[in-house]
Amino acid sequence: MNTQAPTAKRKPGAAFPRMTVVLTFLMENWSVGKAPPYSPMTSPPKPGEVDRAGILWANYGGRSGIARLMRVAERHGVSGTVCVNARSAELFPETVKHIVKSGFELGGHNYAQDEVLSGLNETDERALIQKSLRILQEISGVRPTGWLSSTIATTERTADLLSEEKLLWHGDYNDIDQPHQVATRSGRIVAIPHSDYADNRVLRGAPDDWYHCYKDMFDYLYRQEPGALINITMHGNFGGRPLMSAQLDKLLTYMLAHDEVWVPRHDELAHWVNEHGVQETPFIQRFAA
Repeated sequence: MNTQAPTAKRKPGAAFPRMTVVLTFLMENWSVGKAPPYSPMTSPPKPGEVDRAGILWANYGGRSGIARLMRVAERHGVSGTVCVNARSAELFPETVKHIVKSGFELGGHNYAQDEVLSGLNETDERALIQKSLRILQEISGVRPTGWLSSTIATTERTADLLSEEKLLWHGDYNDIDQPHQVATRSGRIVAIPHSDYADNRVLRGAPDDWYHCYKDMFDYLYRQEPGALINITMHGNFGGRPLMSAQLDKLLTYMLAHDEVWVPRHDELAHWVNEHGVQETPFIQRFAA
């Protein structure tokens, strides 16, 4: 296993290590009195009643789930990025401090999970981004250098506003395979692809379905598409429970048994992209002879 990125430049389409795997852990809470729209409960609360079961279910990430996911990664000798709602930081400040102390990256993730950027005007969107970053810095002692929007809901100006805040990376991209630099009105920012199949896709299914989806994808990309990236996204309130953390443990055991697998934090990956000046390479050019 090689967890260090190569330093030498390669031809376009092969600039990356054989396989890059990033871990994205999400710590999320909703507005006061609000619960996530998805949860294991099969019967909704009575109309007008607070969904207390859903709220408590969401709190699990801050109480135990995020710390467990980090522990699994640490046991495999790797780190990752934890994207945190600023409200989660207010509710569980010790967990946020633990993220930084443990050497994981802290990323911005809106204020509350249900307060999304889409639909906001520029003034309100800028204010929400600044508020979220400020709270995370005040509680953790570290200013985030990257951002993943809650529900991946953005506007046409989100990248501009994040670059305006001097952020290094932006994770709201589901139309690209590889990270690369993108131009904004305030300079460049690194676009990082989001996950295709997060843990909550198997919320009411079999957890090992998630494992096999990622194993099959890893096997295909490792054989057929050198230079590929896999973003493994897990939510603290679901993926941080033992039934899903066991699948992450098994998956990392499998992936890291292969050579030339690099597992950077998002900021480490973004710095590498900038050092190499990586631009978007169309798929039809990546494997040209």
